[in-house]
Amino acid sequence: MGSSPKNLHSILGAAGVKDKRVSILPKDGLTNFTQSIIFKKQQTNEPFYVLDLGVVAALMDKWTRTLPMVRPFYAVKCNPDPALTGTLAALGSNFDCASRVEIESILSLGVAPERIIYANPCKAESHIKYAASVGVNLTTFDSKEELEKIRKCHPQCALLIRVKAPDDGGARCPLGPKFGALPEEVTPLLQAAKVARLKVVGVSFHIGSGATHSRAYRGAIAAAKTVFEAATRLGMPKMNVLNIGGGFTAGSQFDEAAIVIKSALQAYFPNEPGLTIISEPGRFFAESAFTLATNIIGKRVRGELREYWINDGIYGSMNCILYDHATITCTPLACTSNRLNPACKGLRTYSSTVFGPTCDALDTVLKDHQLPELQVNDWLVFPCMGAYTAAAGSNFNGFNTGSILTYLAYSNPS
Repeated sequence: MGSSPKNLHSILGAAGVKDKRVSILPKDGLTNFTQSIIFKKQQTNEPFYVLDLGVVAALMDKWTRTLPMVRPFYAVKCNPDPALTGTLAALGSNFDCASRVEIESILSLGVAPERIIYANPCKAESHIKYAASVGVNLTTFDSKEELEKIRKCHPQCALLIRVKAPDDGGARCPLGPKFGALPEEVTPLLQAAKVARLKVVGVSFHIGSGATHSRAYRGAIAAAKTVFEAATRLGMPKMNVLNIGGGFTAGSQFDEAAIVIKSALQAYFPNEPGLTIISEPGRFFAESAFTLATNIIGKRVRGELREYWINDGIYGSMNCILYDHATITCTPLACTSNRLNPACKGLRTYSSTVFGPTCDALDTVLKDHQLPELQVNDWLVFPCMGAYTAAAGSNFNGFNTGSILTYLAYSNPS
């Protein structure tokens, strides 16, 4: 994957980026860049993120080439970092927002409200009124009660009926238990919308966050087709929006999903003039773009076991282990104790446990992980830490995830 000079120019001028320093990196320059930050931070040794905007640009190129017929609406909840959302806006992404605060954050970037879908099927009335006041005119529903709120607070809003996908795709975080109309509920909901004179313009589904197999998209697209047909039978205006949700992960899983999606669209929505297909990728754009560096603040040796404490953990960025069912890994940077070999190449490793900084024993980041002998003030660096990490962290025990700094870089990962 590569990224063009035009992309770089657009990104450097993007909202959320243009007033910040962006370090231009050579290929494979992330480790050296991370070390350079560490050497500058030795008085404080606080954790920090590196956001590689070149990775974001390359992923947008990948999406556009692989699924050109699907317009991405980035799921802001995954990671609302302004440099990330500003970059995505500059690269042409639209946005999936789930609350007033998320809508406000995206509008503050200069994004037009027409580029936002309020993709929460259950919304507070005050938030619906706010969406109406700022011109966010596309949202989702899956109950008669939600239709009544929309009729009262935003009757001109275009609606997508959210249906439960038949298969959750082996998702890390299934969404079907909470959202989505069941097949037998679809016709009554469409009838209720028709009686209320609300505009149902299409269908939405989400197979679940972090899907592990892609065949679920085919079944969900087939189910969406039956909803289009039900609306036609009820004499409603022809639907023209299909929202295939999220569940995407960068890499081979995305390539497999794209093949299934294109095949299913050809099978169930062939030659559909005027059909707009959208999606809600989150982790696809965010996960691999962020790297987290943490400092070792404590150590204990028990025989052959090494135990380390770091200054971020389960109540902070690594909440993804609990809530996103993430599997994380790390590499050592012994920048304090072994400057001649900071990557610890060739050194003996030990079974190690890594704890977070809080006083809760649940705050355990890694167990039985092989690490070389490290010392207090060395570092552990965690790749792929952009999805559902800082966004869901807390300030438990006074360790404030929101205060972790993010450094911006731009590399060409071709």
